[in-house]
Amino acid sequence: MTHPFRVEFVPGVTPDKWLRVWAARLPESPLEASPAENADAAAHLRDGSASMALLRLPVEREGLHVIPLYEEVPVVVVSKEHVVAAFDEVDVADLAEEVLLQDPALVPEWAEIATPDARERTAAMPPMTTKQAVSVVASGSGIVIVPMSVARLHHRKDVVHRPVAGVAPSRVGLAWRVDDEDPRIEDFIGIVRGRTERSSRGSASHAGEAQPSERTGDAGGRHTPSDGRRQERGRTLPQRGAAPRKRGASSGRSRRKGRR
Repeated sequence: MTHPFRVEFVPGVTPDKWLRVWAARLPESPLEASPAENADAAAHLRDGSASMALLRLPVEREGLHVIPLYEEVPVVVVSKEHVVAAFDEVDVADLAEEVLLQDPALVPEWAEIATPDARERTAAMPPMTTKQAVSVVASGSGIVIVPMSVARLHHRKDVVHRPVAGVAPSRVGLAWRVDDEDPRIEDFIGIVRGRTERSSRGSASHAGEAQPSERTGDAGGRHTPSDGRRQERGRTLPQRGAAPRKRGASSGRSRRKGRR
């Protein structure tokens, strides 16, 4: 019996559509999909316990092929009573005095503009998972800045999220080992890229060469995913009706006073 084809995906990535297509096209080839943290997903590729991974970029590329797929809007998650909740978008400069409830290295744009007091209070916070951090956010004790899909994954009634200008979009990519010659890798690549069942396919190694944007740091891979859903990308979301209210350094609105 053919061994299962294992695919891991990081929080916020929803491969359901691709898994359904796989089941319809390859019913005799079992596929196991499971969630994993970004670092774990990359490690599992390298040790062979996973065949492919949908993860967030950048990732250490040695020994791996990576195809950038799409980008996501970064958002700030705040308490429902936070002043930011009154705006449709916030500039990262307006978050300089907030306590960041995550590793500042994950949001270098915040680290560059944070006040000394905010950095000190952030450093005093214990490590926590995103779910734990959102729980603390609900109490009004800080903020987190994450991709929109992650904010939706951990949504609560007592928090809201708003797009953040000035923070780079989060990129999602598909990765696998350069020495893995399992033909099912190319099958999964084709499904993710929206190829029809009858379309011609190149080799997996050739597909892995389509990565100049990842090497150079360009946006790359900005096409819409094959599931056909509207992709949330860029730094602002299209607003319906009236122009959005923006709270930021360049918006002309005075900053909130009396912060503790």
